[in-house]
Amino acid sequence: MRNEFYGAFDTERMSGKSDAGDYRTPFQVDRDRVLHTPTFRRLQNKTQVFWSGEYDFYRTRLTHSLEVAQIGKSISAWLLRQPGSLLSDSFYIDPDLIEAICLSHDLGHPPFGHAGERTLNHLLAGNGGFEGNAQTLRLLTERIFSAKHTGMDPSRAFLDGILKYKTLWSELKAAGAPPKNHFIYDSQARFLDWALAGNDFPAELSPGKERDSFKSIECQIMDWADDTAYSLNDLSDSVRAGFLHVEKIENWAQEKGIDFTEGTPLGDLMRAIRRRKVDPFVGKRIGAYIRATSLEKDVNFLSAATNRYKYRLTVDPAIRAESELFKKLAFDVVFLSPQLKQLEHKGSRMLRQLWETLETRYVKGERIDGQDFQLLPADTVREIEQAPDAEARARLVCDYLAGMTDGYAARTYKRLFSPDFGSINDL
Repeated sequence: MRNEFYGAFDTERMSGKSDAGDYRTPFQVDRDRVLHTPTFRRLQNKTQVFWSGEYDFYRTRLTHSLEVAQIGKSISAWLLRQPGSLLSDSFYIDPDLIEAICLSHDLGHPPFGHAGERTLNHLLAGNGGFEGNAQTLRLLTERIFSAKHTGMDPSRAFLDGILKYKTLWSELKAAGAPPKNHFIYDSQARFLDWALAGNDFPAELSPGKERDSFKSIECQIMDWADDTAYSLNDLSDSVRAGFLHVEKIENWAQEKGIDFTEGTPLGDLMRAIRRRKVDPFVGKRIGAYIRATSLEKDVNFLSAATNRYKYRLTVDPAIRAESELFKKLAFDVVFLSPQLKQLEHKGSRMLRQLWETLETRYVKGERIDGQDFQLLPADTVREIEQAPDAEARARLVCDYLAGMTDGYAARTYKRLFSPDFGSINDL
């Protein structure tokens, strides 16, 4: 049975090529292309909360993305089957499309987590900035799945689904200093234009938060699935790692004036920790977060073109508040801890020193100690040398650094800067 929710507008590919004759749907093709890229596999060695490789059971960007995909697909199933649903068996949000979007949402994140993202953005401040979501867009449209670096030719619905932010770097910079996050690169305006089929944003959707709140229904589902995984699954890792325990939660709650008696979210979490049943607590909560969603109809400047903008995802306010509470708890108690900040500082320093060396050699084209050291693979060097200007060269060097796993970045750093590391026999 054909799914009437989507039309030719949604399944069109950037190249104009047709999927006719393929036994898969266009969205299954999108998903399969993502799954079989080295870029996706590299997520297994990129930091989620704790450095990848520390222990086998901690989440990485890969396991996080798999969990987000599962939650996203479950939300789409719930929206179809919930009582009074606005959807039907012939008119529903495609779970394969949701899976493709969720699996892809962190593809652009660099090594060393958000600290690595902030470091690269600081280093690229004079060359258009760096943003993990913008880098995901760059990978899907320009870099992966092709030796010619033409991207994976995504469908419009898939591309639009990963566009959490729709404001250009220069639009935010015009208001003051270079933006810290939540932008796409100026060179990506054409992809945003294609995703919106040339429609201009109305005046009320000004650059920044107002415009970024305008998301397709699939992007909204991915966003809530990501929030669910981030606010709940990361709690489990934090408890296992010893960063989060009852005494710390009590102290934090008292300092913030937050109720932690039994029956409150914090009280229930503390009870689960005492009983050593955090994973069942998290699993039950994930189910509640999924069932807290519903659809409302919407009217906007794209709702006449596609059903993807005819609906808005709503989340029960109490559940959304609980999610924000758990995220705040994790941020204050875990992410701001000296142990993690020390590791972030180390990762930031490694990226900074790698950038400074590669910038000197390949962006500025200067010799290092009077010598033309070849520090990057030959094909990468050729592409950089063919770039039209310094900004384009900087972006390609940034691509190389952002594509590194935590382990590869650390090994490269040590090979370049540690006297007792490295051998001519190293791969």
